[in-house]
Amino acid sequence: MEPAERNPSALNLDGGESVSLGRLLVAFLKIGSIGFGGGMAVIALMEQEFVRKRRLIPLDEFVHSVGLGQVLGSFAVNVAIFIGYRLFGVTGALLSAGAFLAPSIALVIILSDLYFRYHALPALQSAVTGLAPVVIALILGAGWSIGRKVLRSWLALLIGIGALLAGVAKLNTVWILLAAGAAGFLLSVRSGDPGRPDQSPKMPRDCAANLWSLALPAVAPISKLIVTFLKIGLVFFGGGFVLVPVLHDRLVADLGWLKPQEFLDGVAISNLTPGPIAVLATFAGYHMAGTIGALAATLALFAPGVILMLAISQQYGRFRDDQRAQRFLAGVNPAVAGLILSAALSLGWSTLVTWHQYLFMGLSLFLLLRLRWHPAFVLVIGAASGYVGLLP
Repeated sequence: MEPAERNPSALNLDGGESVSLGRLLVAFLKIGSIGFGGGMAVIALMEQEFVRKRRLIPLDEFVHSVGLGQVLGSFAVNVAIFIGYRLFGVTGALLSAGAFLAPSIALVIILSDLYFRYHALPALQSAVTGLAPVVIALILGAGWSIGRKVLRSWLALLIGIGALLAGVAKLNTVWILLAAGAAGFLLSVRSGDPGRPDQSPKMPRDCAANLWSLALPAVAPISKLIVTFLKIGLVFFGGGFVLVPVLHDRLVADLGWLKPQEFLDGVAISNLTPGPIAVLATFAGYHMAGTIGALAATLALFAPGVILMLAISQQYGRFRDDQRAQRFLAGVNPAVAGLILSAALSLGWSTLVTWHQYLFMGLSLFLLLRLRWHPAFVLVIGAASGYVGLLP
């Protein structure tokens, strides 16, 4: 297995198939196109694609990325950054995040243009309704896949159950993971493999400065928009729906950039697209300054989380084999499994209201886990079923 610095065109970290940067970006583009249902649904798709199918990254590193990605920003985007960085460095991290977000951003821009032209939502809600049972099945499948590998002791099981209950109770995710990490010091862990090379490419120190110097002339005319969303990005903790009231207070109550009804319609449009609900920033930016404003607002909102996750990804190879870090992460692993399952339970209770939906969720779980169908096919079936009215 070649280190990243020597063979940047074909890499893997877990003895699976090799992949080029182009194929990695195509995979993220595909996930970004079908990732309906929010962060945990996307995590389920990534786990299936990069851990189970392609074996590009070990399960433990993937679970660590989910835990570490909860700190700031969209954790689905953060996981994409982590995977891209572990395989292809800063370039891979930024391009992976961009490929993952591109379908959602493009669709929000299109829907925003239609909305502000005609002041009506596109008739897509019925098709999206049919996706809910499939999305919940995807999340349950990921929770099962991860849980059976990390819940191997009674203490790990207790941590997982505690995280599940805390997640259902809507406690802050960061505090849940910190508590689980502290409990991890009671778990026994295997020592890291000192012979395993750190394959993370190094971050060029002047990369961010060069990018900023090139971008500054273009962003100057919309600096207020950028500064506003940059400040919001600095408090983007706890996932997309936590961001909604923050955006409402700032964009509707304080600045008056959006009317209350426009904001609600923007939330609805964001939910009609794959990817994170944080693309609500794209909707607001488009309203203020067109396509350029949409892109600027989105980049500004995600920038703090991206920078922090790049730093975490760069240092991961150094602290991964530290005994204290191993014990902390050993506690995080079962907590992540519990949080994934709690997301499935919470979404199920709030979105599945008919026996048809529960039946289709069970069928989707069978197709995904037993018959190993690709999620895209099951999602298409769900969307078609909702569109024709089979899943009221």
